[in-house]
Amino acid sequence: KMVDPTLAEMGKNLNEAMKMLEDNQRKVEEENEKKYARKDIPGPLQGSGQDMVSILQLVQNLMHGEEEEETSQSYRLQNVGEQGHMALLGHSLAAYISVLDRERLRKLTTRILSDTTLWLCRLFRYENGSAYYHEDDREGLLKICRLVIHTRYEDYTLEGFNVLYTKQPVIYISSAARTGLGQALCNQLGLPLSCMCRVPCNTMFGSQHQMDVALLDRVIKDDVESGKLPLLLVANAGTPGAGHTDKLGRLKELCEQYKMWLHVEGVNLATLALGYVSSSVLAATKCDSMTLTLGSWLGLPAVPAVTLYRHEDPSLSLAAGLTSSQPVEKLRALPLWLSLQYLGHDGIVERIKHASQLSQRLLENLKNLDFIKTSVEDELSSPVVVFKFFQEYSNRDQTSHAAQASTIQHPIISNERHIYDTFNQWLGEQLAQLVPASGVDVVELEDEGTCVRFSPLMTSAVLGTEIQDIDQLVDCLKMKIPVLTSTLQLREEFEQEVRRTAGLLYIEDLGWPGLGVVRYNYHCDGKNDDKQEKELEKINTELLKKLNELESDLTFSLGPEFGGQKNCVYIGMVTEDLDVSELVETIAATGREIEENSRLLENMTEVVRKGIQEAQLQLQKANEERLLEEGLLRQIPVVGSVLNWFSPFQVSPKGRTFNLTAGSLESTESMYVSKAQGTGTTPPPTPTSSLAKQRLPGQKAFKRSLRSSDGFSETSSISHCDDLDKMDQRPPTLSPGQEHGPSEMEKAEEQKEVVQAETDTEDIHSDKSPPDCTKVEDQANQR
Repeated sequence: KMVDPTLAEMGKNLNEAMKMLEDNQRKVEEENEKKYARKDIPGPLQGSGQDMVSILQLVQNLMHGEEEEETSQSYRLQNVGEQGHMALLGHSLAAYISVLDRERLRKLTTRILSDTTLWLCRLFRYENGSAYYHEDDREGLLKICRLVIHTRYEDYTLEGFNVLYTKQPVIYISSAARTGLGQALCNQLGLPLSCMCRVPCNTMFGSQHQMDVALLDRVIKDDVESGKLPLLLVANAGTPGAGHTDKLGRLKELCEQYKMWLHVEGVNLATLALGYVSSSVLAATKCDSMTLTLGSWLGLPAVPAVTLYRHEDPSLSLAAGLTSSQPVEKLRALPLWLSLQYLGHDGIVERIKHASQLSQRLLENLKNLDFIKTSVEDELSSPVVVFKFFQEYSNRDQTSHAAQASTIQHPIISNERHIYDTFNQWLGEQLAQLVPASGVDVVELEDEGTCVRFSPLMTSAVLGTEIQDIDQLVDCLKMKIPVLTSTLQLREEFEQEVRRTAGLLYIEDLGWPGLGVVRYNYHCDGKNDDKQEKELEKINTELLKKLNELESDLTFSLGPEFGGQKNCVYIGMVTEDLDVSELVETIAATGREIEENSRLLENMTEVVRKGIQEAQLQLQKANEERLLEEGLLRQIPVVGSVLNWFSPFQVSPKGRTFNLTAGSLESTESMYVSKAQGTGTTPPPTPTSSLAKQRLPGQKAFKRSLRSSDGFSETSSISHCDDLDKMDQRPPTLSPGQEHGPSEMEKAEEQKEVVQAETDTEDIHSDKSPPDCTKVEDQANQR
């Protein structure tokens, strides 16, 4: 039974608050409709105050703003879980416990701190260790550096930085460490950047993500000979990028030789809680300190990171800030204390084991996939799986590539690396979008380039990743691999087709994940650059619109929002049945049609303007001639009326009509005579381009059929040749009903089309004309 009513009330209020925040997600759409409501604008603090429900409602509105998607918000909140509620309750309890009297507070905080430290040291096999709890995961390493400085420089407490002048301290970190870690340490410690030494990774032997121990030994010797003091070495048990572990055993021996401090950090430290631990990670238990990020490993929100260390002088630990005499600061461990008790030893081990099983499941599936290259440290047990799409050269490509290697080796390698980086960036984004519960992301590695990373220890507990999510991820990857291989193979063919097609300009953009980039090149010598640029933009924009209106599986766009080329058409990923020649021909023909229509409109505008001016001059001249014919007397008002009454003057009305088809002015006399407007010259037929060959019912544009895959030229005669092939394959002896061809019920249009097709192809196959076509032609002539 709960004795303290305040604790009972606190737990009740927390449950009600969490329930309100989670249940009110259904009202997000209604809140988003009020996009700029008055309550969203910051205002003065209300004098009367607000109740808890109103404040929580405000928090809920701020959490679910318009900028984020509702699905992702609800997904993250649903996975907070009961253990997450315990961690959140710890922060509320810490505020309540801080108001206790000093003696009771000291006893409670000591118990919480000692219990949590003991549990973590036993769980992660770190004997006789102390713990420092901190919010920033880099703060623990910062305090360790101060501890080592106080230990190695005995007069540092009295003289401060003056003692560093005689022997400059050196901190060694791996080149595969977190970005900006060395600079952050130097800034916080007040040391120059020359005190930070980045140790390269292996280049010849071993993993390319592990620190080069032999090179580190030589660097330390050089620093000692130059009067510097090797202070601390930061090693990785799971690099931030690839998740590889340094050779901790050899590094520990090296640190003991030069009296250096060894600090280890990384995601692989979580596996120390399992029954089976690899020897490379198990060596981390002998290091001087390690940093654990339990929040991401166990899916606990707002819990501090922990730095376990061994040191015998408590006064130096107090001077470095690793321990504190203030009981309130010891309450940082309270959320973790509650969560560890809630999960228990078995629950913690089960979560870490589940994450390891997920990575192993993915690794086993990736081994069976073609064109997927993995980069893992241990094939049997690797908490982090890094993979990328990579297509080896075929035998034919290897020969041609080897012949060109002496002249264009570096550009080819550079372009190929850039293209694969772009494709893998697209692959990682697609997988993360299709299977968000997997938690995959894109990582940039120095040697491998852009890769897709799966680190379940950092994401699975928060996202709730399960085995079926991994299977779904593999299925999505299997669907994307053929698209990547087809696009990669057709890129060169597309470039060649565009370069030899008049009117098109190929734009090389290695950062575009797709077939390629093309621009319809518009040139007009009579226009300035600004006007020509606007006309180019107008034509390519209309071209993009026309291409998107076609019924095809391709995606046409203006390219990326930032960094892309202007006035271009970007073509996305394609499949292996794409007809590249038809696609390029369609783009060129559509562009020419748009350009011709644009020029026709411009020419028509100019012709109409000149025609109006010419009509005005002719009408003015006709009026002057009419005045001369009527005479001067007829122009006098009274005399002219009397004269016209006695002797009427017959004159035909003279006007002008403008023929848009012929582009000429014509007199209206014939119109008044015939009492009807003439039709003029028959307009020429509108030019239409044969954009595509005949397709089967339901077949989309730019798809290569099985019969035409051997290579036909993309012209308008393909459909006729196909028809003739079908006619040649008919049996020579036909029934009497079949000899007469189409029946009288066929439409006249269909008969005309057959006659036209026969006329176009009789020069090619005059001796093979079937009797059906002859019958149809005779019937058409008789009609």
